[in-house]
Order: sequence, then C-alpha cells, then structure tokens
Amino acid sequence: MASQIVRRLARSRVDGIFSSSSSSNPSFFNRSFSSDSNLIRATLFPGDGIGPEIAESVKQVFRTADVPIEWEEHYVGTEIDPRTQSFLTWESLESVRQNKVGLKGPMATPIGKGHRSLNLTLRKELNLYANVRPCYSLPGYKTKYDDVDLITIRENTEGEYSGLEHQVVRGVVESLKIITRQASLRVAEYAFHYAKTHGRERVSAIHKANIMQKTDGLFLKCCREVAEKYPEIVYEEVVIDNCCMMLVKNPALFDVLVMPNLYGDIISDLCAGLIGGLGLTPSCNIGEGGIALAEAVHGSAPDIAGKNLANPTALLLSSVTMLRHLELHDKADKIQDAILKTIAEGKYRTADLGGKSTTTDFTKAICDHI
Repeated sequence: MASQIVRRLARSRVDGIFSSSSSSNPSFFNRSFSSDSNLIRATLFPGDGIGPEIAESVKQVFRTADVPIEWEEHYVGTEIDPRTQSFLTWESLESVRQNKVGLKGPMATPIGKGHRSLNLTLRKELNLYANVRPCYSLPGYKTKYDDVDLITIRENTEGEYSGLEHQVVRGVVESLKIITRQASLRVAEYAFHYAKTHGRERVSAIHKANIMQKTDGLFLKCCREVAEKYPEIVYEEVVIDNCCMMLVKNPALFDVLVMPNLYGDIISDLCAGLIGGLGLTPSCNIGEGGIALAEAVHGSAPDIAGKNLANPTALLLSSVTMLRHLELHDKADKIQDAILKTIAEGKYRTADLGGKSTTTDFTKAICDHI
C-alpha cells in the first residue's frame, strides 16, 4: 500500500494537470507579466459565499511559498453586463484572455431571468472546451477506496448544456443536445495527448450511443479517429450506466475518461465522492489559445460564509494545477506536499474532514509545512 501511494504521488507531480514543455505550449511565452518582470500576472475570481475566505488562504500560502504571482482580482458585478448577458463583467473576461491563466472560487448565479449562468458565461466566452479533474486517494485520509488514481476529461461547451430549450406545446418542452465533430475531435485529441504526455496507459470514452446513436455515435466516431493516432494508448468505450457501476465497484479499472458534457458533470462528481468529496477535488478548464482557468468546483456554502469554517483544500489543489500549467513545478510540489502532510497528520482538519479546525488554523498548518 505504501508503495502504491508513493507511485501515485510521484505521478501526480509529473501529471500536474496540464504540465507541458514550453515548446509544445507556445502560449506560455505570451503570459502577462507585471511591472516587476519576475512576477506572472494571474486573474483571481474570489467568488461568492466562502469564496473570499478560501481565496485568502491561497494568497497566504502563495506568499509563504514565495510564488511569483501577482493577482489581478475581479468580482461578480451587482448588475447584468449587457456585453456578457451575465453578472460577470466584460473587463473580468478580458483579464483572463490577456493573462491566459486564472483561479476561480465558487460562484453563485443569482436567481432570476434575463441573464446567463456565471459558469456558463465563462465557458462560452472563453471557449473553455475541456474540464479536467484529477481524482486520487489522499494518503492518511481514509475512504472506502485506497487506490483511486484517474482523470476525468469533460467536453465543456455543448451537449445538453447548450441552453437550447423551448416549449413545443403547452405541457411539452424540448431540450436539444448538440454534438459537433469539431468539439468532439478537440476534446478527444486533448484526452489522448494528455494520456501520452503524462504516462497514462488507457483512455475510456464514456457514452450512451446504444440509445443516442446519432449524437453519442458521432462523439465515439471522433474518439476512434483520434485513437488511431495513438496506438500506444489502450482505447475502450464504456456505456455510462455501466461506467458508474464499475467506478463504484473498482475505480482502479479506469485511467483517463473522456466524455460529453452532461456525462462529465455527473461522473466527475461521482469520482470526487470516491476520495472524500468536492472539497478535496482540484479542477481546471482548458481553453483555446492556451487559456487555463483553475477552479474549486464545490458550492459557495452561504450557510458558513464568514464563519472561518470553510475548507480551502479544493481551491488550494486547483491553484497547484495552475502552477504546473505555468511550469512552476518546484512551487507546486512544495505546496502540494504541505497540503497532503497537513491532511495526513490529522491534527488540523476542518469540520467537513472530521476535525474542528478553523480555516485560519488549517491554512497556518499548511504554511508551517512549507
């Protein structure tokens, strides 16, 4: 078991999520630098609810680790911006486009009509086509599974989340599922390239083509086309309902999973449950032009906002993926090790992890390990 943990952590350091050589990622040279040429400018959306508290934890840990990041903070607006049709301002989106890297806390879309979801706005406007979530067992934090080590890659721009719904007649509504060759090839190519460059051996395409023969059939056709270019990677196709059963029975059967939007939304949360929940799960969105927006995928938890009770682990681990995307691997390793050691020791844990520590105490313990 100990050797499995060592191998898993070694691979997670190599994986980062998106680490790649600068030669294969020319956008790395287009990063926005601050007036101090040693600092890299990154966009930060603290978010709502507990967002500002856990974002402060990230900033404190980064200061302790001497990470060369200058944050450019943007907040959700109080009125709808007509340029984005949401409470996200055009200036905040331009910040991500210019900096090409960012970190996002939880955002709660206000209830009402006439505006788009905040997360949907980010995905559409920034063309964040792939959501990538690593899911691995944390040493020292016991769950039902000790050997989880997989990656979910979700197509992020279409499918049932295209927002195309209408009423056919009274009492009958219709929602359109959009699958395109372009988007399917793009996310499949990313999944196989990820597997190859990160030492992964298998890519599983998750689908329901036995029922949705046209839409999921096209998705599978694109995955097969891409798979032919990567003969060294084992390729398989798994029906979504069977995938759910297999994940719960034995998650070690999977390595990299790629899937359309809705399936990815469900499977990625299921996988988070295997290792302790969304509070321990990092996530990052990859967009055209080299954009990477890391995020905490849990909710804004307004019931505990401002009470110093929030667990910052998910946002911290997501910030680690951001550092790996920037090829700051030494800093990423240092912070990730500190987080995992703090959780494994068990002395400082927030309530959702079975402890009694405050956000401040938990963050301080991580800083002490750096």
